[in-house]
Amino acid sequence: VGCDRSKNLVDICGEKHFQAFVCDALSVPIRSGSCDACISIAVIHHFSTAERRLATIRELARLLRPGGTALIYVWAMEQEYKNQKSKYLKEKNGSKNKEKEMNTGTAQRPLNDQGPDNSSQDSAWSNQLLNDFKDESCGAKPVADFRLPVHTNRTSFHSQDLLVPWHLKGCTKKKKESVDTVVLPGGSKELQELSPVFHRYYHVFSEGELEAVCRSLDCVRVQKSYYDQGNWCVILEKL
Repeated sequence: VGCDRSKNLVDICGEKHFQAFVCDALSVPIRSGSCDACISIAVIHHFSTAERRLATIRELARLLRPGGTALIYVWAMEQEYKNQKSKYLKEKNGSKNKEKEMNTGTAQRPLNDQGPDNSSQDSAWSNQLLNDFKDESCGAKPVADFRLPVHTNRTSFHSQDLLVPWHLKGCTKKKKESVDTVVLPGGSKELQELSPVFHRYYHVFSEGELEAVCRSLDCVRVQKSYYDQGNWCVILEKL
């Protein structure tokens, strides 16, 4: 049985005749000790505090029966490990064509062909959020600068806490409809169809970090810790 925060993704599972439901990884509505195995892939790195990341792993352990195992994958800070680039970095060239082939019209996808010019637009977007927040405070004390760096896709990470751009497809305009005018590098004006860009929070884990968090729990034992294509991975056993 699967679970996800996204109702749309759960609906896709239902269409494929899989059992899945919507829930929060911090509070899974399944009886304690009822699972032989649990898998958490690319979930925990979206929690924004160390306390929540620990609580998510504790919740995963709660579901396991004694002797049960869990597999955890999180995004690694080290996208180049032992002189080998991850698949994420290697796919920088040609990723644009692959995305066109994979586009299904309504699904979200990473903005993998993000370049320096888009990156500057994303930074401006982040700055605008900050300004809007200050404007809405109506004379309150100045807020702290909570801006996070916006990651340029298919590049190495320079911060553990960052925002990754996601491009929402399915919003392209018909040919007869008006399109937005944008100024491209070099000062030339061209017509370009714009799709919404969203920013998703990530905490990328450094070497040994995930294993250390897991070892802080006395209810599990780390069976194995390893690196796999830009991810840090741990296999746990419930004591």
